[in-house]
Amino acid sequence: MKQEYRMTQESLDKLKEEQEYLSTVRMREITAQIKEALSFGDLSENAEYHAAKDEQGKVNSRILELETMISKAVIIAADEYAADEVSPGCTFKIEDLEFGDEEQYRIVGSQEADPMAGLISDESPVGKAVLGHKVGEVVEVEAPNDSVVKFRITDIQK
Repeated sequence: MKQEYRMTQESLDKLKEEQEYLSTVRMREITAQIKEALSFGDLSENAEYHAAKDEQGKVNSRILELETMISKAVIIAADEYAADEVSPGCTFKIEDLEFGDEEQYRIVGSQEADPMAGLISDESPVGKAVLGHKVGEVVEVEAPNDSVVKFRITDIQK
């Protein structure tokens, strides 16, 4: 099965920007650090050299990871939803009908999800439940303990 990374266009652009920075600016900095460390002589006891080589390995690993994610990126599109519906990339507020708590979230791809920061995946239970719904509509989400939680969508911002 082909692996894919679902994400917003904004996230893909950030990944490309990070990959470009690491490949150019950061690698030049590390190369300069290695050259300077080589000038200190004996490599067996040269902590600066070993630290720079370790950093070079970490940066190269991250560059490869980013290249893989970029090449296998699938953009989650909002264009299949009406302007007044919850769609990928939008920010929305929901009210828990049982407790009255209101939370704000943004629908993102699975690679970007960070629920504690208000970023939920379009594949998460809440993300799936709210997609395509409008302000005022009530959605039901099945909780892990087999109970059902009801939310009302109170705001949508594109």
